[in-house]
Amino acid sequence: MFDVAFWGSVLVGGLVAGASSGLLSVYIVGMRIPFIGICVAHAALAGAVYGALAGLDGPMLLLPALGGSVLTALALGLADPRKLNMDANVIMGLLFSVSMGLAFVGFGFFAVLGRPDHDVRALLWGSLMYARWTDVWLMAAAAVALGVFVLVFGKEMRAILFSRTDAQAAGIRATGVWTGFLILTAALMTVNFQTVGGLMIYSLITNPAAAAFQLVRGSGRAVALAMLFGAVSCLGGFVLSAITDIPSGALIVLLSAGIVGVAAAWRAVRRS
Repeated sequence: MFDVAFWGSVLVGGLVAGASSGLLSVYIVGMRIPFIGICVAHAALAGAVYGALAGLDGPMLLLPALGGSVLTALALGLADPRKLNMDANVIMGLLFSVSMGLAFVGFGFFAVLGRPDHDVRALLWGSLMYARWTDVWLMAAAAVALGVFVLVFGKEMRAILFSRTDAQAAGIRATGVWTGFLILTAALMTVNFQTVGGLMIYSLITNPAAAAFQLVRGSGRAVALAMLFGAVSCLGGFVLSAITDIPSGALIVLLSAGIVGVAAAWRAVRRS
């Protein structure tokens, strides 16, 4: 029997998650910080693990996951690479290793305490069970917040995209804008964490932009095309998951990677 409410949330959720992740991917790829996806995902996972150990389950795990990812984004935003004598990617690697260690230590406690960890493990792969209207509204709210931020701080973001150090030297409030962007990145990724999957969200914040930059130049056109590719990947993955019962995250990864391959092949043909 066709469930209108379920399919409505799946279709709208896929469009929102994909388009917002595509928008985010242009800045992530442009700033050459794709590793932030893995860093934030493991921080969110660590938060979810300890939330589950505290007795939370199901959709309630979003709260500690969001707390873990936002705290990590805040630490990364406030860390000054020049004072620490570390590249931003090295700082991300350090935060990633800490969050990964905390997450796996937490997993060990499930066995010690004799508690099930299936709710947390389900977050790794993504599930359509979380594509409900309440979750879709959260995804939409995070997407709108990111869109408003990019519109308000568009000039600052373009300057930081070119060079964060030069932007700061030019008098731009680079640290504040950078930190705000990272917090919104963490929030957007985490609310998509449940449907796309913690191990799969990385592809959705890199592949759409990677495909778009194969075909067009200029941030405006790249944003529009990346949002389209993200929406197609996520929506297609959701629909195929509902039909085949395969985890949605894995299908989204394959679709988005396929789009990158097609875009690269098209560019090669045009240049030949």
